Amino acid sequence: MKNFNDIRILLKDDLEKTDLLLANRLSSNVALINQMSSYIIGAGGKRLRPLLVLLCARATDYQGEHHRLMAVVIELIHTATLLHDDIVDESATRRGQDTANEVWGNAASVLVGDFLYSRSFEMMVEPGSMRIMQILSKATNSIAEGEVLQLLNCQNSELTEDQYYQVIERKTAVLFQAATQIGGILSEADDIQEQALKKYGLHLGNAFQIIDDVLDYESDFESMGKEVGDDLAEGKTTLPMIFALANTTGADNTLLKDAINNADNSKITQVIKILQSVDAFGYTREQAQKSAELAKDALVDIPSSAYKDALILLCSLSLQRKS
Repeated sequence: MKNFNDIRILLKDDLEKTDLLLANRLSSNVALINQMSSYIIGAGGKRLRPLLVLLCARATDYQGEHHRLMAVVIELIHTATLLHDDIVDESATRRGQDTANEVWGNAASVLVGDFLYSRSFEMMVEPGSMRIMQILSKATNSIAEGEVLQLLNCQNSELTEDQYYQVIERKTAVLFQAATQIGGILSEADDIQEQALKKYGLHLGNAFQIIDDVLDYESDFESMGKEVGDDLAEGKTTLPMIFALANTTGADNTLLKDAINNADNSKITQVIKILQSVDAFGYTREQAQKSAELAKDALVDIPSSAYKDALILLCSLSLQRKS
């Protein structure tokens, strides 16, 4: 097993049935909901979070069918957050196509996001597990807290590294953590294995988001499907900028602070050169590597299988992403 496609081949049957279930559960009597849902889901993406539910359930020998249902629930929650994020960030593109708010407006996007959330909660009761409902409701609440924290910290050049991690753990890592832990709960794994999967998801989610924040400066529109420097244009102080602000002085430091405090990416070329000069991207990738290693180490109590191998591979692939 060498790449993401190999993992998809391993889960071919599960993924096909999950896609069918997703399409079925998105169906509504309201035409606009169907139209927007098809547009959003059709935009693609790796669907990593639902994949994690399937892998963790299989890695702990789950033999039922509720893992596909919960994979859909996780995907609906994630998609709802993206819809709302794009409105808050005033984003015009995602994954190389116009955002839903750009096509249909903010009002429709908010309401369809609400539909996706409510549909996910409608579905999550079906396995009859109070623990799963507790985990998902808490995760959804944490995501909302993370989004508010990020909003409060916009245009804040004084953001610390600890504060940054508080944001990304809530905003991104908690849904990874919920996805992986639920896989263990479904299979009735023992507490040691369930906690192992939970830790794996948290650390993998951190690594994923840290690399995302590097790519916002290092990648390009063709790879990311959005403009370079979007985070800076939104006044977001991410890890590369935090490191650079702590390791520059004089005119360079002033330029970086002004860019963040004014949510201004008009000097993005100069900003990137300054980040490169202090090896901010190297430092940030090192932190992602540490999180990925913690994720890999967490799997020590999970029995050997092709599914565990896939989970380990994802730790490496999360660091090699181009989009």
